Amino acid sequence: MDDERRTVEGSTVTEADRRFMAEAFEEARKGLAEGGIPIGAVLVRDGAVVARGHNRRVQLGDLTAHGEVDCLRAAGPVSVRGATLYTTLSPCWMCSGTVLQFGIGRVVIGDNVNFKGRLPSGLEAEAELAASGVAVAVINDPDWIALFRDWTAAHPELWGADIGS
Repeated sequence: MDDERRTVEGSTVTEADRRFMAEAFEEARKGLAEGGIPIGAVLVRDGAVVARGHNRRVQLGDLTAHGEVDCLRAAGPVSVRGATLYTTLSPCWMCSGTVLQFGIGRVVIGDNVNFKGRLPSGLEAEAELAASGVAVAVINDPDWIALFRDWTAAHPELWGADIGS
């Protein structure tokens, strides 16, 4: 397929990945419409969406209400082991730890240009996920990159609080 490409981590981006990422982008738009941070996520198992969520940190006043965590909370008691998590932005360390904790097998990222989870030591969350056996694919959608870049420029205080800086 002409549209497929390999990421540095070796996971292939497919048309199905792009369709599910479009749903994650829609979740991010919901968060934005609510006055929150435009980050969304969907969880897919066996080709079907089993949960969806978006960053609700501002709306709930909850530092842990990141898009990926909100999505996994929505999954409830469903086993997420081996599922694929689609997230519009490269996951922070908290969200990456949650992926590892619950055995999610693959993470597809819509944008890792505007942000990459990184510890003060420089260790990157994406690299740690890949080193821990999680397949990581990066789409880097140019429209989403531009939208998120513009949003962070307009809301530096919200974004800084979200990533703990």
